[in-house]
Amino acid sequence: MKVDIDEVYKILAGEVKKYKVPVIDLIKLQTNDPFKVLLGTILSARTKDEITVKASERLFLKVNKPSDLENLSLREIEKLIFPVGFYKNKARFLKALPKVLNEEFGGKIPDTVEELIRLPGVGRKTANLVVTVGFGKPAMCVDTHCHRISNRLGYVKTNNPLETEMALRKKLPKEYWLDYNSMLVAFGQHLCTPISPHCSKCPIIIYCNRVEVVSSR
Repeated sequence: MKVDIDEVYKILAGEVKKYKVPVIDLIKLQTNDPFKVLLGTILSARTKDEITVKASERLFLKVNKPSDLENLSLREIEKLIFPVGFYKNKARFLKALPKVLNEEFGGKIPDTVEELIRLPGVGRKTANLVVTVGFGKPAMCVDTHCHRISNRLGYVKTNNPLETEMALRKKLPKEYWLDYNSMLVAFGQHLCTPISPHCSKCPIIIYCNRVEVVSSR
């Protein structure tokens, strides 16, 4: 079954307005600062949104620009961001961030995926998210929800988020790149959950490949 991605996008755009804004979108709305979007995205990896929100709030009380991280000890950063996942590693990444920014980018936050992945603690998912949310430029962020639901729909057939990113870059209309991941994150957290998705309440069920899979059992 071919997925009508235009109709799916239209329906989900209305559906997710009912849900809480994903944490990185919330940071963007509150700060309009790519630097803080970057910090929040680093903190959010392997961490629940509610924990990321509180850790980001504590960090932002002390840190408004990269040089502020230089004035904090590693232990101080750890205390501010605890209990985010892998907080000790993330504290080291944040502590190293100002030096890399100064030496390679003149102290500015770069706005391309290729440049962002040169920063400590920044992989492709983080880089793509900073480009889309922080700078409002089209990039193809793919988190676990985006990967799972894109495959569950049958829109792509991939084995991991990197494969999904590359497949979506080739297939997904570029006008959807800015919002696609954020929509699927919200949808995946609230309705299309990893285990026992709420299919009876799903507004895009008629477009979903999972219906065929369940029906054929």
